[in-house]
Amino acid sequence: MIVSASHAGPSGSLQRLEFGRVSVVLGEKSGKYPNGNQVLIRGTDTRAAFDTPIVSNYIGPEFDATELVVMGHVHEDHMAGLHRLPNARVYVHEADVAAARSWSGMVAAFGMTDETVISRTLDKFQREFFYAPRPDALSYEDGMTWDLGQSTIRAFHLPGHTAGHCVLLVEPEGVAFTGDIDLTGFGPYYGDACSNLGDFRRSLQRLPDIPAKVWVTSHHRGVYTDRDRFLHDLAAFAAKLDEREQQILKWLGESPKTLEQMVERRLLYPQGFNAAWVTDAETRTISRHLAELLSSGRVQVDEQGFYRCG
Repeated sequence: MIVSASHAGPSGSLQRLEFGRVSVVLGEKSGKYPNGNQVLIRGTDTRAAFDTPIVSNYIGPEFDATELVVMGHVHEDHMAGLHRLPNARVYVHEADVAAARSWSGMVAAFGMTDETVISRTLDKFQREFFYAPRPDALSYEDGMTWDLGQSTIRAFHLPGHTAGHCVLLVEPEGVAFTGDIDLTGFGPYYGDACSNLGDFRRSLQRLPDIPAKVWVTSHHRGVYTDRDRFLHDLAAFAAKLDEREQQILKWLGESPKTLEQMVERRLLYPQGFNAAWVTDAETRTISRHLAELLSSGRVQVDEQGFYRCG
C-alpha cells in the first residue's frame, strides 16, 4: 500500500491509497456522509470507477477520464460525480437500475409519497449532490465481471441496504468495495422502500467469504487492510441489528405500544431530529423488526394495533 496526498479538494489536499492498479481517494473525514470514498481502477484497456461521491468532483482529469462506472448501489451521494462523465458507460445492478435511470425511479426506491417532500428532496439533491439521472444506465446481475485489462471487476449481490446493493471486487489486487456496508457506528440502514432487513442479515454473513485482502467502505471507516480488524468492526456493525431489536422489546416490556408511539420514541435518530425522511425511515425500520418478532412469536399485536411482548 502506498499513501500519498495530491490534488486540491474543498478543504485541502486529497489523501490517496494505492493498491497496484487500484487507487482509493478518500473523501473528507474518510468519506463521512454526505461525502464518500472514490475507487479508481487503471486497467490497461479501460479506466473504471466505483460510484461517484462528492470527492470525485475534486480529483480532476484522472477522474474525468473514467470510461466505465460500476455502481455498487444507487443513492444521491453515490451519483454526485456522474454529471462529469456523460460519455462513460454506467452499470447498475438490475434491482437498482430504475433508480439510476429516472427521478421517479429513485422516488419509488426511497418510498417517498408526499409531493412537497419529493420536490424539496429533488432540489436538495440537485444543489448539494449535482444530481442528474442516467437514463442510459445499463443493468448487471450477480456475478457479472468486467475485464479492464490486467484487472477484473466482479460483482457480488449483497442486498438489504437497497435491493441491488453489491460489493465490487477488483482482482488480482483483492480490493473489495463494500459500499454502504460501511461499518460505521450508526449501523446498517434499511429504511428505504426497497430495503430488506432479512437480506441485510444474510449479506453481512456472506461478506467475509468474498476473497479480498483490502476492504474499502463508502463512508467514514475508509480502508481496511487488516482482516481481523475488518471482521471485528463487521461484527460490531451487525450487532446493531440485535441492539435495535432489544430496544423494541424493552419498550414493549414497559407497556404495549403502537407503531406510531415507537416511531415517536426514535430507534435510529435522536428525538427532535425531524428531517423530511426520518418518520418514514423510522416507520419502515421498526416495522421490519416487528415483522421478525411477530414471526418468531416474541411479540403479539392486538386488533387496536398495540404491540406487546409475546
